[in-house]
Amino acid sequence: MNPIVHKSGLSVAGLLVAGGCIAGITGPATAEATPMATAPFGAVGVDRSDRGPDKADKDRKADKDRRGDRADKVRDRRAERMVGIEYQAQPNFFYCGPAATRIALTAQGKTLSQDELAAKLGTTEAGTDSALDTTRVLNELTGAGYETREIPGPVAKPEEVDRLRADVLDALDAGRPVVANIKGTAVDTDGAPHSYEGGHYLTLVGYRDGGDLIRIADPAAPVGEYWMTLEKVANWIAERGYSA
Repeated sequence: MNPIVHKSGLSVAGLLVAGGCIAGITGPATAEATPMATAPFGAVGVDRSDRGPDKADKDRKADKDRRGDRADKVRDRRAERMVGIEYQAQPNFFYCGPAATRIALTAQGKTLSQDELAAKLGTTEAGTDSALDTTRVLNELTGAGYETREIPGPVAKPEEVDRLRADVLDALDAGRPVVANIKGTAVDTDGAPHSYEGGHYLTLVGYRDGGDLIRIADPAAPVGEYWMTLEKVANWIAERGYSA
């Protein structure tokens, strides 16, 4: 598996892509997320034998209530969700990492300066090393359980797109914006291209249509925020990683 790319500033050329750049990592960056329960409705391990009609009615009502709760969650997942953030543009060409991390932190009431975050991230004029750093700092400041995910190939596989969707929905439903390390050019839903050939960090702050569309807070974009399809975002992250 390819390592997560290092040194991802806004427009720094000649980034290090050599294998083994991240010392000390001997396994996957994160464990797989716990799969959602798939037991059928009513399968709660309760013996309903030899019970009277009153108890049976109560059991049926409890099953109906559980079904309703789960249906509500499914409907909620299909709705548009936006996390409240304080947007702030990056002040120079290499502060995209601190700026994107700051945007994510404001959703949880943390308003550190970009200079403070640059010091914690180890940001230099060559940029911020990788999504491992944004994950580390987000957890240090919030204890929110961020994990680093990687899309190692040049194009996101279908299962990696699905993984990104699940990670983004889970994080945003919990009020945690996702910080993504991207590279290359992608076009938003208004047809505007966003090009960062030297690498860049941005923040995923909302979704709609079940996660088919992702709201991006981009610290380098003149418009600040825009929508992009999930697949384009996944391919933008390809060969890099994200903190969710």
